Amino acid sequence: MTFQRARSEEQREIRRRAILDTAAAMLDEMPVAEVSLNELSRRVGLAKSNVLRYFESREAVLLELLDVFLGEWLAELATELAAGVEARASVEKRADQVADILSRSLAERTVLCDLFGAQGGVLEHNVSVEVVKRHKRASLGRLADMAGLLRRHLPELGDDAPVLCLIILVSAGALSAYVPPPPSVLAAYADEPALAVYNLEPRDGLRLAFTAMLVGVLPRT
Repeated sequence: MTFQRARSEEQREIRRRAILDTAAAMLDEMPVAEVSLNELSRRVGLAKSNVLRYFESREAVLLELLDVFLGEWLAELATELAAGVEARASVEKRADQVADILSRSLAERTVLCDLFGAQGGVLEHNVSVEVVKRHKRASLGRLADMAGLLRRHLPELGDDAPVLCLIILVSAGALSAYVPPPPSVLAAYADEPALAVYNLEPRDGLRLAFTAMLVGVLPRT
């Protein structure tokens, strides 16, 4: 892909979108840690200096993608919760259904979880205060949307819903660092299977964690 010099706001937006789309395609091929500004520039057909006119750093690109992917996930989550949670069921059963949907949905979105895992330790570095402020405002909005979704099906969560949602996303990001295990770890498991006793599949691990979280904050009867 090659571009002529962007002379209008529409052309600048097209170029900006091309950078985001190219970065998203790279994340389908490699983990966040391997996405470089040099390779992104090469693939999008722009000089590195031109990419930096639209995003101040690699991290700024990935932070914006995190917000895009999170918004897409929440839109799909709303549909999944509406179809999978029984409105008239007991609070315990609804909590179990919500945990199952959340764990399945996030386990299928490895790129989103990888971005969550890199957010605090990597992506929020090498960016300006203005980029951080914009990202945090967007994140708070997404968190409020997620809390609203969970309260729609589990109103018993009350004021604990936003913090619970934050912990759910942080947990999904933390687990992504262990999936898949590196070759040396897999070799150790193969040589000594007992070492793999806690090598849970992502969905199983998330479901266990989310069920404990949801049940833990529900009011006692």
